Amino acid sequence: MTAPGDRPSVLFVCVHNAGRSQMAAAFLARLAGDRIEVRSAGSAPADTVNPAVVEAMREVGVDISANTPKVLTGDAVRASDVVITMGCGDTCPVFPGKRYLDWQLDDPAGQGVAAVRPVRDGIERRIRGLAAELGS
Repeated sequence: MTAPGDRPSVLFVCVHNAGRSQMAAAFLARLAGDRIEVRSAGSAPADTVNPAVVEAMREVGVDISANTPKVLTGDAVRASDVVITMGCGDTCPVFPGKRYLDWQLDDPAGQGVAAVRPVRDGIERRIRGLAAELGS
C-alpha cells in the first residue's frame, strides 16, 4: 500500500466515466481534500459527463460540470492503492498488490435526475465509509 507519510490513492472506474465514477470521485475529493489522491476513468469513456448526473450533484452542492471523462490506463491502475469498479466487468485491468472493490450500482446512463438521485445517495454513503476506513 502506501508508505508512511504518503497519501493513499483511489481510482474509480466505470464504463463511460460519465456517471457513477464521476460522482464517487467528486464526493471523495470533497470529503478527503488533499489527504487522498482521487482519480476516475472509464474503459470506454463518453464524450461528456451525463447532464442528469451533473444536475443531481449540483443539488447536493458539488459542481462537476467542468469534468471530462478520461480513458482508463494501466498506469492509472498501477498508481492507485485502491481500485473501485462500478460495472466495467472484465475490461478493468487487474494488477497484483492492489486492493479491488466492486460496487454494484445502477447505471445512470440514459436516466433522468429522479433516477440518478438514489444512485448518487448510495455512492455518497459508500464514500463516507471508504473515507473513514482510509483515515480521512
